[in-house]
Amino acid sequence: MSREGNDMRALMRKAALSILACLSLVGAVTAGAGTASADLRPPHSAPLREFAPLNQPGPRLSVPAADLAAALRCTPDVTHARGEVALFVAATALDPQQFSWNWLPALDRIGRPYCSVALPGHGLGDIQVSAEYVVSAIRHVNRISGRKVAVIGHSQGGLEPRFALRFWPDTRRMVSDYVSLGTPNHGSLVSAANCAGGACPPAFRQMTPDADFIAALNSRQETFRGISYTNVYTTLDQYVTPNADNTGSSSLHSGDGAITNVSLQSICPHNTSEHIAVGTSDALAYALTMDALTHTGPARPARISAAVCDETFMPGVDPAGYEQNLAELNATLNANWAASPAVTAEPALKPYVYARR
Repeated sequence: MSREGNDMRALMRKAALSILACLSLVGAVTAGAGTASADLRPPHSAPLREFAPLNQPGPRLSVPAADLAAALRCTPDVTHARGEVALFVAATALDPQQFSWNWLPALDRIGRPYCSVALPGHGLGDIQVSAEYVVSAIRHVNRISGRKVAVIGHSQGGLEPRFALRFWPDTRRMVSDYVSLGTPNHGSLVSAANCAGGACPPAFRQMTPDADFIAALNSRQETFRGISYTNVYTTLDQYVTPNADNTGSSSLHSGDGAITNVSLQSICPHNTSEHIAVGTSDALAYALTMDALTHTGPARPARISAAVCDETFMPGVDPAGYEQNLAELNATLNANWAASPAVTAEPALKPYVYARR
């Protein structure tokens, strides 16, 4: 790689790290970075009631239909699409705007149809409610396109689709691919640290490793037949910890879905992307996602060209505008978090997550 490329990567990492530093996560990262995976799932307080059987029908959506419809945006070619449609779900404290300077122009360039769904309260509220927006989006996109959906979620944006697939089983036949980018599928020690001092946003409490939400999300089995799961993560993640290998938070293992768990560093050892970059600018994360979407089954690292390791940005990212876009993302994230209601207890699990008596 050229000296200029190395300098740009260093600048990217410094800028992205500042985002989480501003959110007072640095101390928690230091404490959790070397924690073994066994520490990820401490005994939790999940109620003793039995979780719902895998095929228990999901409940009627509680969110007004007009709100669900207003949250979804699609390109015109989604209607009667010629192939699988991508559905983007944003990270905590962000909105689909986070994809406007990376993923969306990249797909525009190759003529691929896509949609995005905005979560209520910027995804900082009860994830169970946010999941209803994804349920509605999957159903609508499948209906108007006549095609299956490829769900792509960054960070928390990978949790709502999995919750939808777990507790609304009708959505499983509508989804072909699930791609997570730095998702805390088993919670994060950093979320636990952020909530340890008292009140924090509801979604943060639900993303602690011992949260009842995490227990429900992963109950019975993590994946489902007919869906390909590609879980991309970075070992340098300063928010989702631990994630040093495939025993960490992002990786999935149980169930009968086809699964690939892959770290950026397992393909490109010198990759310096962290939590923000894996979902907004990393070329390898893009390559793995597109490999999954253009082949049967999940991504296969063996199909990825080594040349991607020398690419500074994914397609769609304008190098000249990168710093400004990242700064705006930082400002948006901070502002949304600061304005979010805070709670001292995790939202109660909804009745539908339990077996009916």
